[in-house]
Amino acid sequence: MAEAGLPEWKRRPEGGGRFGVWLIGAIARYGGRTVARLCLYPITLYFLLVRGPERRASRAWLRRAADPSAGWRAVARHIHTFAATILDRVFLLGGRLHHFDIRVHGLPALEALLDAGRGALLFGSHLGSFDALRVLSRRRPGLKLRIVLDRGQNPVLTSVFDALDPDLAAGVIDGGQPGPAIALQIQQALQEGALVALLVDRAQPHEDTVAVPFFGAPARLPLTPWRLALALRAPVLLCFGLYRGGNRYELHFEPFADPRGEVPPRDRRDAHVRAQAAAYAARLEHHARGAPYNWFNFYDFWNEESDDAAPHSAPPGAAAGRRAAVRRG
Repeated sequence: MAEAGLPEWKRRPEGGGRFGVWLIGAIARYGGRTVARLCLYPITLYFLLVRGPERRASRAWLRRAADPSAGWRAVARHIHTFAATILDRVFLLGGRLHHFDIRVHGLPALEALLDAGRGALLFGSHLGSFDALRVLSRRRPGLKLRIVLDRGQNPVLTSVFDALDPDLAAGVIDGGQPGPAIALQIQQALQEGALVALLVDRAQPHEDTVAVPFFGAPARLPLTPWRLALALRAPVLLCFGLYRGGNRYELHFEPFADPRGEVPPRDRRDAHVRAQAAAYAARLEHHARGAPYNWFNFYDFWNEESDDAAPHSAPPGAAAGRRAAVRRG
């Protein structure tokens, strides 16, 4: 039975059982990527036939973002794209980067921060694959990368992927902790010069949100990440790891904000973080238009403001002292 008070995306059960996930992982490790990709077709068929909510959400998204007449073939392609990126995690987290052609854009801005010994926040989304970040470890040995991840959201997949890269798993900041504990760990990681990566397109239960324009309609995005960046005075870069089919990925880094500059007065900070969330939504829309089949929010992204979803943002000043949890997954 679904838990009351949770947003739609958090109520969705994890796809596939533990044995099924293990089996696909074993085929990938021992049979290779070419053989494992053959498994994507029955997986796609399963989601088309069994997972009605995801199927309907996919069709609605594609008709909004790509083709007003999108039908079951487009939905199948969408699901197949998602399954392909999940499969590729086995190889990316396993260090087998030679399987992939990953083109990196915007790297000089990120390297300038790292060369200066500064930590930074990498804000991503459920658009494409965040695991393409693994290419950075090849370019910069010794790179400190911490990921904020709610381990409880997809426990089966999380346990499988933890086994593939124990070092990365050991550095995960568990987004299921209380908010102050998460913020403290993020602050410590930044002070150590680490990159802290988190997904910022979904709001947690009872987290303050703001309605921003997104594909012609208001969508609600969380305010906590932007408040956290401002409070920690941490530079923010956007990161988009887009899957382009076959073995091709594009990794885009975009400098976004550096709160070490001029900090807005206290009475204008709420408006400031709202504006940042809206500017982020514009960049997310830009990349989503160019890669609509990379959109992996398989739910109604515009209808998350019902009574059991994330609340609206409080009036200016009312939320100044809040420390909402930054839980991402």
